Amino acid sequence: MLNMNEIVGQYDILFVCIDSLRYDVAVQEEERGGTPVLNQYGRWRKCQAPGNFTYPSHQAMFAGFLPVDTAVRDMKQREKLFFSEDIGMGRKAPPESFCFQGSTFVEGLEREGYGTYCIGGLSFFDKRTDIGRVMPSFFQNSYWHPSFGCRVKESAANQIRFAVDKLRDIPKERRVMMYINISAIHYPNYFYIEGAKRDSVEAHAAALRYVDGELGRLFGAFQEKGDTFCICCSDHGTCYGEDGYLYHGFNHPLVNTVPYKHFIL
Repeated sequence: MLNMNEIVGQYDILFVCIDSLRYDVAVQEEERGGTPVLNQYGRWRKCQAPGNFTYPSHQAMFAGFLPVDTAVRDMKQREKLFFSEDIGMGRKAPPESFCFQGSTFVEGLEREGYGTYCIGGLSFFDKRTDIGRVMPSFFQNSYWHPSFGCRVKESAANQIRFAVDKLRDIPKERRVMMYINISAIHYPNYFYIEGAKRDSVEAHAAALRYVDGELGRLFGAFQEKGDTFCICCSDHGTCYGEDGYLYHGFNHPLVNTVPYKHFIL
């Protein structure tokens, strides 16, 4: 079991959410060798999403309720990297958890001296509306640009280029917590297959391969800065007509099951 009290304060922290990524597609590409960058950092864990679309899932994750291994049947046995001192489970933090103060673990890390950064993707992070300003407000520094959005084929390249440039402006001695909401896999994704006219599982997989090809630059920049603890997961899955369901925002096994891994860079 990882001890987060040995991580916080000693490591930078990178949280990459590959929005809408399905577990079955993530494992398929892992086994095919379609994601060589992500494959370097261990196998995907099969987990339950904390919500069935972006907003509720992120509200839970930022409060420390990250995806839970599907094998867990007792809530008290879930792995707890971050534990709020204010709520739940007898308010007694497991010894390996980082017990944080504040409304989110992001705020908790800020209180420990971290500079916190959000690179938005979907509209819930675009700051153009009241609801789009909620989650960016959790961070000291938050950024969004139309070129980061899910309708832009090069969105991941644009987000990661911006994140790397921002990271290189930060002194190496300054501890950083950065969150990136990768939007490329979210609908629409048909344009990742030449000539396609509609979103599909195949386009979803092609989008993941594209994202993997961009992640190496991000991981490399953090390695250049110093030791980094990385959380990489999806917030929910999505459907492409299975059992008559399209996309997400409802409870279906393909929506509720997500890939998750954490690792040291």
